[in-house]
Amino acid sequence: MTTTSHNVLPEELEDLVALFDVRGTDEPTPDAEREEALASPRFGTVFTDHMARVSWRQEDGWLDRRVEKYGPLQLDPATAVLHYAQEIFEGMKAYKHADGSVWTFRPESNAARFARSAHRLALPALTVDDFIGSIAALVRTDLAWVPDGEDSSLYLRPFMFASEPFLGVRPAAQVEYLCIASPVGPYFAGGVKPVSIWVSQDYHRAGPGGTGDAKCGGNYAASLLPQTEAQQNGCDQVCFLDATTNSYLEELGGMNIFVVMDDGTVHTPELTGSILEGVTRSSILRLVADHGREVVERKIPLEEVVAGLADGSVREIFACGTAAVVTPVGRLAGGTFDHTVADGEPGELTMAVRTELTDIQYGRAQDRHGWMRRLA
Repeated sequence: MTTTSHNVLPEELEDLVALFDVRGTDEPTPDAEREEALASPRFGTVFTDHMARVSWRQEDGWLDRRVEKYGPLQLDPATAVLHYAQEIFEGMKAYKHADGSVWTFRPESNAARFARSAHRLALPALTVDDFIGSIAALVRTDLAWVPDGEDSSLYLRPFMFASEPFLGVRPAAQVEYLCIASPVGPYFAGGVKPVSIWVSQDYHRAGPGGTGDAKCGGNYAASLLPQTEAQQNGCDQVCFLDATTNSYLEELGGMNIFVVMDDGTVHTPELTGSILEGVTRSSILRLVADHGREVVERKIPLEEVVAGLADGSVREIFACGTAAVVTPVGRLAGGTFDHTVADGEPGELTMAVRTELTDIQYGRAQDRHGWMRRLA
């Protein structure tokens, strides 16, 4: 039985969904093929039958809200995004609860961050209503695609890009917003496993005044070469330092990072404008504080963490993000150091936070902060 408190579909959500014209596909995926895809979904490889879409024109604003057949986009070779990378995106999930209802987690926070990213990339801001309405309309249209396996979910990818065909460095006068969906299974097949982290001291993800706090593709493109370097050094993920002093922890290629000390305090890099303000990050800060732990947002010197791993004062390190929720770190390495985190196994707080957060998302625990929103 679900214990989530928000168990009524708000009337205003019905109104938002009604704004989207559903233009159903004439070639739906056969039931047997869909069930096969849902049996063991791999992250980001299979997509549902439809996508939500809204167009923007400088002279008209947002128009033509619809849910349409999922399929390739037709782009002119001069389309602005291909040349100037004017685009943003979000990552969310829809969760099926035990009673068959479908929910999402803190969509208002994603909508607000989407608007902040749009401002930084000189894109038009999509309203919170359109953002949430598009997600709900898509999920309801492709409800059969929401998996119900343990820790499975429907991954949602809202994104926006400059669609005007032109060559010239200025904000585009035509923009497209879309949301696509992909069924995904547990991030850690076979159980949660610690990852190894390589700290890059030659590359940076973002600098002061850059796009580090916007969720845009360029930030992720900048992480690909350092990620390759991490793998060449036997590590799973890369962690970046600040671009000003090359000495303070910032974030991983796609996740925020936390450090747990032997006195029980929990530390995470402060938001300085070059770090993405993760929705999972802010949720963990609240949950950790709920349990009476002191939470410290500050600049965290790499040398302090390395010394703490050597003398045992650093007890746990974990990363967090929408895809993996909470990821334990078992090893931290760099050009001049290589340390196992405690005993190399997932830490007690790491796993407690992960369990509590996923229990809220799947309706197994009380949603005392009112984070969940029912979609269907």
